[in-house]
Amino acid sequence: MTNIVVLIKQVPDTWSERKLTDGDFTLDREAADAVLDEINERAVEEALQIREKEGAEGTVTVLTAGPERATEAISKALSMGADKAVHLSDAALHGSCAVQTSKALAKLIGTVDGGFDLVLAGNEASDGRAGAVPAMVADILGVPALTHAREVTVEGGSVSVTRETDDGVTKLTAELPALVSVNEKINEPRYPSFKGIMAAKNKPVDQVTLADLGLGPNQVGWEGARQQITDVTPAPEREAGEKVVDEGDAHEKIVAFLEELKVI
Repeated sequence: MTNIVVLIKQVPDTWSERKLTDGDFTLDREAADAVLDEINERAVEEALQIREKEGAEGTVTVLTAGPERATEAISKALSMGADKAVHLSDAALHGSCAVQTSKALAKLIGTVDGGFDLVLAGNEASDGRAGAVPAMVADILGVPALTHAREVTVEGGSVSVTRETDDGVTKLTAELPALVSVNEKINEPRYPSFKGIMAAKNKPVDQVTLADLGLGPNQVGWEGARQQITDVTPAPEREAGEKVVDEGDAHEKIVAFLEELKVI
């Protein structure tokens, strides 16, 4: 029996218009439609597949840190088939850096009843692209981190992954408990069924605050973050390209243009 924890995050829909706040230049999450990050859907799907291979034994618990609105992302994961959820919601989290977020998530994982055998996460969130939180959470928990997995197998008290990066493909194995982050090639997430959507309404969702985790406001948030944004400059509008009319010398014009740009 494997108890799996899945880290999920609600993010602005990439199809929505996104903008930064005027005050601290953090992402204005109320200005765009919010969705469960796609890579997190794949992490939830992988957890469900692992449980199904074990004959429906074990539990799948989803965890998130975010505002009250993040309950929508939790509902999506529960509708897919996760058993329960824990939601860390506290205004003091606003502006937390990756290090602070990792510490809070590690504390949150510690609240899961029955502990955990495996933590699954996406390799990076679409609203940050840091790609560092899973490894940092594993380090804080003191468990192995197997990142960028496109295949995951849990068997006999160990987890094995096929890891894919720009440098190539490798095979890794670690004893449980461990943390695995998955990439976009891991699977195709299932669509929640009507039965799953109705069942999600009765699944437990524990609401947690920083005080419940023993964390003070000075340990998270914008004031104590290890990074600051001091100014933001909008990207310049794309200039119109140069149109080349072929009068028998188009190749010469293109070569001259590329030479001017120092491309060749």
